[in-house]
Amino acid sequence: MSEGRNTIPGVSDVFADLAGQDEPVETLRRAAAAAARVVAGEEVAAGAMTHAWIFTGPPGSGRSVAARAFAAALECERGGIGCGDCHGCHTALGATHADVRFVVPEGLSIGVNEMRALVLRAASAPSGGRWQVVVIEDADRLTEQAGNALLKAIEEPPPRTVFLLCTPSTHPDDISVTIRSRCRVVSLRQPPATAVAEVLARRDGVSPEAAAWAAAAAQGHVGRAKRLARDPEARSRREAVLAVPRRLTGVGACYEAASALIKSAEAEAAEIFAESDASERAALEQALGAGGTGRGAAGAMRGAAGQIKDLEKRQKSRATRSKRDALDRALVDLAGFYRDVLITTLRAPVSVVHTDVAAQSEAAAGKWTAESTLRRLEAVLACRDAIDQNVKPDIAVEAMMLTLWRG
Repeated sequence: MSEGRNTIPGVSDVFADLAGQDEPVETLRRAAAAAARVVAGEEVAAGAMTHAWIFTGPPGSGRSVAARAFAAALECERGGIGCGDCHGCHTALGATHADVRFVVPEGLSIGVNEMRALVLRAASAPSGGRWQVVVIEDADRLTEQAGNALLKAIEEPPPRTVFLLCTPSTHPDDISVTIRSRCRVVSLRQPPATAVAEVLARRDGVSPEAAAWAAAAAQGHVGRAKRLARDPEARSRREAVLAVPRRLTGVGACYEAASALIKSAEAEAAEIFAESDASERAALEQALGAGGTGRGAAGAMRGAAGQIKDLEKRQKSRATRSKRDALDRALVDLAGFYRDVLITTLRAPVSVVHTDVAAQSEAAAGKWTAESTLRRLEAVLACRDAIDQNVKPDIAVEAMMLTLWRG
């Protein structure tokens, strides 16, 4: 588990990058203003501000962006408006504020020991006099024991401590019912492509044409849209995924396509963490006395084998999670293609997702029935669910490819 992720460039409004979420933003603004009045010693209405929040929504809707922005607004030194300019906003957005902790699971789960340590630290008084804020991204990865440790803190919250949990939904599979019952829920929606394109153009300097294409291709996922707009490798991987349907000419081709998809996800995951894995190992070995001379240094390194093995285990778990995330992105693109075929067949009055391969989806619509296209789309969605339920990705993807070929 790590604290901190990407920083967000300075903006004049901490909520500016939360695309297409007007109602949730208004809710958070009111709560931050109430929190500022609490800090000032003023009376506020019951329920105007609470100590535990859950941010839900589909992938790419901006759960972690909303939580980070709200954390900045709570630390804002200008009446909680989330100005984006003061020291509190800047440091909270940049993950350097002393009273704001961002917890990101590096592997498949968040364990109880990590959560207990976090809760203990969160119990201290805020050094800046405002709020202690704990943002737990992917809170659906809490183990049962870790969830129980968090629940105790939420049931008896320390003064001026706020917990912000990010999770896909409030379903018991994602967050326990008892934790859910003690939190205020902020539901985010999939942002429209126009809102995503506006963010890309304003924040990242992407041309309007490229922003519009990337926003549509990413199906409302802001982070994915940014990668497509800026990263040629991301575009290349997407093109390979969209070529899958026409490659499925037989059983052998199905297994080849499955293997290529898995290898692509593995390569993407390895690329993301290769540098950080090496630097983490080098830093640990140096801390343990690597490169030293004498009997003491040699003995210290022999005794450090367990710590190095623990690091390798965490890195392997992180790589597994990254591989699954990369594979899921590919499956979303593939599902988008079959969705395009289906709406083309039915002549639905909506736009296709993958405009650059519209000719391919139109050709498929001329060959497949609506029922067979729907079966293919369901196969992709079933593959996503199976992997989420810890079915081996190789098995799930191979089964999916066979169904896509047979229709």
